[in-house]
Amino acid sequence: MLAYDKLAWPVQKWIRSQGWADLRDIQTQAIHAIKDSHDDVLIAASTAAGKTEAAFLPLISEVYETEKEGEGFDLLYIAPLKALISDQASRLEAICQEAEIPVVPWHGDISSSVKIRARKHPSGILMITPESLEAMFMRNGGDIPRLFHSVRAAILDEVHTMLDSERGIQLQSLLSRLEIAIQRPIRRVGISATLGDMKQACRYLQPDNPENVQILKSDRGSPELRLQLRGYVRGDKDAAEKNISQHLFMHLRGSNNLIFAGSRQNVEIYADKLRRLCEKQNLPQEFYPHHASLSRDHRFALERRLKQSQLPTTAICTSTLELGVDIGDVNCVAQIGAPFSVASLRQRLGRSGRRAGQAAILRQYVIEDELDSQSNFSSQLRLGLIRSIAMIDLLLEKWCEPAHSDALHLSTLVHQILSVIVEKGGIDKRRLYFILCKRGSFRQISTAVFSDLLRAMACSESQLIEHADNGLLLLGAQGESLVSHYSFYAVFQTPEEYRIVSDSKTLGTLPINNMIAPEMMLIFSGRRWLVKEVDDQRKTIVVIPSNAGKPPKFGGDIGNIHDIVAERMFSILEQPDYQPIYLDSIAANFLQEARSNFAQIFANARIVEMGDHYWIVATCCGTIKTTTLAFALRNQGYHVEIYDGFLEVKGNDKISPLPDFLREIADGNPCNLMISDANLNREKFHPYLTEKLLEMDALSSRVDEKSLPAIAQSILSDRAIVKA
Repeated sequence: MLAYDKLAWPVQKWIRSQGWADLRDIQTQAIHAIKDSHDDVLIAASTAAGKTEAAFLPLISEVYETEKEGEGFDLLYIAPLKALISDQASRLEAICQEAEIPVVPWHGDISSSVKIRARKHPSGILMITPESLEAMFMRNGGDIPRLFHSVRAAILDEVHTMLDSERGIQLQSLLSRLEIAIQRPIRRVGISATLGDMKQACRYLQPDNPENVQILKSDRGSPELRLQLRGYVRGDKDAAEKNISQHLFMHLRGSNNLIFAGSRQNVEIYADKLRRLCEKQNLPQEFYPHHASLSRDHRFALERRLKQSQLPTTAICTSTLELGVDIGDVNCVAQIGAPFSVASLRQRLGRSGRRAGQAAILRQYVIEDELDSQSNFSSQLRLGLIRSIAMIDLLLEKWCEPAHSDALHLSTLVHQILSVIVEKGGIDKRRLYFILCKRGSFRQISTAVFSDLLRAMACSESQLIEHADNGLLLLGAQGESLVSHYSFYAVFQTPEEYRIVSDSKTLGTLPINNMIAPEMMLIFSGRRWLVKEVDDQRKTIVVIPSNAGKPPKFGGDIGNIHDIVAERMFSILEQPDYQPIYLDSIAANFLQEARSNFAQIFANARIVEMGDHYWIVATCCGTIKTTTLAFALRNQGYHVEIYDGFLEVKGNDKISPLPDFLREIADGNPCNLMISDANLNREKFHPYLTEKLLEMDALSSRVDEKSLPAIAQSILSDRAIVKA
């Protein structure tokens, strides 16, 4: 039977009204998979390939054709953004109108009257964010079995944003709690355009039976890709920024576009320069900033203007427009500075080329220093350019980063413990462990660690929970205060910026996601600084000046580079004959310089002695493994600075030469990372953990201690240690 013939007649009628000549490949696959089995399904296809309809056309048909027993919502749709829910709700209402199936968007901007009616008579498709689903559990815990008694499937949109994230673990926990409440499994349908590891996504979607998840993929309909990587030399008075702005103005004016500028400061800089270019030529303004610090009204107005497409509009943004909020079709995506993940770059590029016959356009801009005798080795190697090339090449090969799946997520577990206590009005410790760990998303947590966590939450400093005389866990004074505020429902928090302080003066603020600890180097405001103290409570890093040559300058946000990206960067540096066709002449010259300098500095070695007690090490690893080695070296007394796949290490007369210590690591000798004084307190509920639990959480996600011997062996293997 044809896929179209398996759909209910109201759905068929809607398809005919759209004037579709045929169903798309991914839609045909999904209709057969969903209608012919009860398996969980993962739908992965390019942006604008019709994934939403692929999931909902057969599911809506099932709801229409199946006689309902009892009451409750029929389908549960969960998306990461309120705006995405509103967009999808308007699309689904048209499909569901003829079938008389209600569509119920549910988030903070929906009126209470709508929610009250839906609670009284639950039916149709509930469209909700993880935070609003959390609030529903906590406010109406006793009513959850009735509300979801009839739910046939849970549709998880933008699955890639959930993998290995606090929010993703929260959602996974909520789904398992929901299944426990209604005493049966719920079919899960995942939707994503960007996945690096399909099997990993299947494990996230269905932890109990990942092998039974049907994977549906389609690359059909992917648009032609046009891209260019342009290089610019950093000059005086923001010369590179001015030149980039002029190029953007010349090529983007008159159409709808997105410019990803990295930091909020960069967004404002480029928005201002582009606005001034409009004013100088007496043209209407069409370039606008978009970042989280701006008011919601400002951001929504810009999103509406993009979507309506009546006036040419370009948004200069951070990552705020990376996800699938419907802003219509954009002509071009520009990326200023080297990105930190291929997944992010792919998601951003997916905004372009959505119309039939339209190419996807990527304009990448990289700014590098003008080299002189004082230039740092990282500037000589043009690491920003090399990372950009590696990212683009991996994008063209359809690779992207898999999620890190070994994290304990103790901060999120604290949140879920409080949530379940509120839902149940008190709960036994063993039952709580069963719901959250044995059956839930925290299966890597042992009973011993769980007990330690409960003790930390109940101590006099935390007062999150307390033990009742009957043995039940109840909320403590601080727990009552936390859960009573609306901000509790979100398990994540906006990354806080650390103040950089020197000689009691604040130099500025910097968002820091990587591990930073005393005696490590930090680059800020065009200078090098030696870190003396990290205060997680006050979000402060105390530094002193470090006279260590000319520092490199990087643009964009701070993030983690994957091992595969680092390996590709070294491959690009070591391959003299590979010349990407998408480089402009300046970028091509940068690449030639980088290769020449790499060959000259390293001369087939992985460790270079630059002077007395001074080495450069090529780890060829991503951020996590490189940072792990940096912490091992710091514990021995070395001063360490971290780059993409490189370490700059400085010792003294009191400690052994670096190669000797690396040999000890390679031989498997125990190595203390000493991370207790690093910035471990980075998630929302970390302040309530003991130092031991904080270290345990960090070791599970931010460092890789087991990799140290292999890293050291690789650095020392069969290549001589050279002197510069």
